[in-house]
Amino acid sequence: MSPSKLLRILLLITGGLLVTMIVCLLGAYLYVSARLPKVETLADYKPPVITRILGDDGSLIAELYRERRILVPVSTMPRQLIEAFVAAEDAKFFQHKGLDLESIARAALKNIRAGGIVQGGSTITQQVAKSLLLTPERKFSRKFKEAILAWRMEKHLTKEEILYLYLNQIYLGHGAYGVQAAAENYFAKNVEDLSLAECAILAGLPQAPSRYSPYRHLKKAKDRQRYVLERMTQEGYIPAEDAIQALSEELVILPRSKPQIPGAAYFTEQVRRYLEKTFGSDLTLTGGLEVHTTMNLAMQQAAQQAVRNNLRNHDRRQGYRGPLRILDKQEQELFLAEQNTTWPEAPPVGERLEGLLIKGDKKELVVRIGSFTGFIPRKDLSWAGNLKIVAEGQPVKIDSNKKRVQMPVGSVLLVEVVRHQKDGKLDLALAQEPQAQGAMVALDPRSGEVKAMVGGYDFSQSQFNRAIQAKRLPGSAFKPLIYAAALDKGYTPATIVLDTPLIYREKGEQGQEKEWKPKNYRGSFSGPTSLRRALARSYNVVTIKILQDIGVRYAIGYAKKLGIESPLAADLTLALGSSAISPLELATAYSVFANGGVRFTPNYISKVVDRNGKVLESVDPADFPEGADDQQKLIRNPSERVISPDTAYLITNLMESVVQNGTGFRAKALGRPAAAKTGTTNDQKDAWFAGYVPQLIAVSWIGYDQERSLGKRETGSRAAAPAWVEFMKEALQSLPRQHFPVPDGIEFRPIDSDTGLLAPEDGSDVVFEAFASGTAPTHYAIESKQPSAQDFFKLDMEDL
Repeated sequence: MSPSKLLRILLLITGGLLVTMIVCLLGAYLYVSARLPKVETLADYKPPVITRILGDDGSLIAELYRERRILVPVSTMPRQLIEAFVAAEDAKFFQHKGLDLESIARAALKNIRAGGIVQGGSTITQQVAKSLLLTPERKFSRKFKEAILAWRMEKHLTKEEILYLYLNQIYLGHGAYGVQAAAENYFAKNVEDLSLAECAILAGLPQAPSRYSPYRHLKKAKDRQRYVLERMTQEGYIPAEDAIQALSEELVILPRSKPQIPGAAYFTEQVRRYLEKTFGSDLTLTGGLEVHTTMNLAMQQAAQQAVRNNLRNHDRRQGYRGPLRILDKQEQELFLAEQNTTWPEAPPVGERLEGLLIKGDKKELVVRIGSFTGFIPRKDLSWAGNLKIVAEGQPVKIDSNKKRVQMPVGSVLLVEVVRHQKDGKLDLALAQEPQAQGAMVALDPRSGEVKAMVGGYDFSQSQFNRAIQAKRLPGSAFKPLIYAAALDKGYTPATIVLDTPLIYREKGEQGQEKEWKPKNYRGSFSGPTSLRRALARSYNVVTIKILQDIGVRYAIGYAKKLGIESPLAADLTLALGSSAISPLELATAYSVFANGGVRFTPNYISKVVDRNGKVLESVDPADFPEGADDQQKLIRNPSERVISPDTAYLITNLMESVVQNGTGFRAKALGRPAAAKTGTTNDQKDAWFAGYVPQLIAVSWIGYDQERSLGKRETGSRAAAPAWVEFMKEALQSLPRQHFPVPDGIEFRPIDSDTGLLAPEDGSDVVFEAFASGTAPTHYAIESKQPSAQDFFKLDMEDL
């Protein structure tokens, strides 16, 4: 065959192959492109962004997210930041149309030599296409799709729009998506405040965020920074002098302070649960909601600290339980080595941590924390009983009855740092973590806004929110609800009831006779007693008599309209708080008294706004635009008048006597008008203190999750009131001193305290009593020979 004929055949074969290749590529392009996502969807770019939870003053208290991203416009970003990313990732970004063929060829050669994919050669546009429109697998088919989409994107979007997508979408390590989140993460700055040196650090992260993390690998991060600055110089973005200056700049890595405020976890967790229930998990975690809550940050932190302090003090009253554990010689060395790593510098004042007991004498205990030595004075150990330090290897002995504890050298103790001495030594206090739990909830009675909510000692140890999820017996804290119901049934604060012994008899299931002999806390009886005195002294028998008179069913209905939702016992034990309720329920009921008879549904969210500024939910109808469909308005916080202003004032006035002359005396420490009531259950398993001033109501509870006695004499006054007082002192600092407003219908009359009848104003043993209009007595005590006592149990008395 002649050479010319052979050449023609080769040309025909080559042409055929070329045509076939072109047809195949065209077919593949048509097949693949028809199935690719539309780049037009990028115009409506809505990536996952954080939901921000705000306090009542607009301060950030928590964030919820799957990807921590904060969208910022390109116009906000420093020009040097954009140039740093372009120089490092795609030098020809502003010239190419989506593909950089030279980079692709260079990457292909490297991959062939390496025998696998080691370099991608992708442009910024391709990276956006992969991130937003494709899956991340490393295959040729994906690269082919990526190239098509990049070319299409360049036709539909401007370079600035592509940069907006890229710089807000890219992952930059440690949970930060986008340049704003990364600027906060590494430098505690907004993106517009970044220096050239900081811009170069961020631009060096996309290749391997964990490898070049300035937190973990600062030297590698600096090496990558040098590369970015060199590329910026080569591309003409900055002069060499600026690069040298940026390289010499000392980097200050300031980890972003977590927005979760200490002490606010129970509140924000309740907000999260509500949001997910109402709006769904996706919108809550990715929708960029702005959630305005009712939490007052100062009050919240004061409440958490008050609960913690009270639990610790209660725990100390129960005695010392001994060391955490005992270590042998080898274990002691390991322990101190670990402490050296944890505490290379002295632990801060207030820190609670473990220390190793190395010596003890009559003067002090000596404790090691890594390389630091601390001292616990014996004079500060009276709460722990008689501590005897013995030689290493001897057992721990605890005699709780005689308050004696024997523990050996080598014991691990929980201690708290009190102060740092000038010579580097530490003053310590012996500590132990409480076993009991506590809760507190505080409301503004005028709006129902929850200002503070504490569900336990430590959210990290237990997420169970005892302020709203726990149902415990309120004891005598329930009595004001019974007394309020009685006031609406014709009773007055001056009504006299006989505080005398009672016996109730009933048939058991097997036909046997059972007896119930209710008694007062101290076991004694006071005879003729006014309603005011009975509530102030928390007399059980008087409350039972009142309940039987007004009717159990009536009292249950009354409690329900005050806001009690839990089931209530339909028997006379209701008078003693025998039905379990939550602290929030009790606070709701008391808020009706404080608010003049109007009940608000407790609320902890005032407004929810979506990422576009649309109000999704609000307590204020004015937040919704005019003409909005009523069905689109989610308005919370309904209010309703449930009792009269007169009744609300009278029960408040009675509860003021609880503070001034009864079991709520600790509230006098506030130095302002306050109404309150204690609650203690059988065997001191639950202790309560609930009270209010005109602007704020708070309920304090303490008890064990697995019910058992809090200890001898651990009543509401002793076990729960201190937390209430500590919190209220802090919370009320910014609120003016106010008296409870007196409704127009209230009348004040001079009353003989023995009979509850009118008395001459200048007579002896006269008190001025408050009455609703038309309910004051009309007869004088001198006209009556017998006290106007209401004794509804004469038959029971005759049986005694």
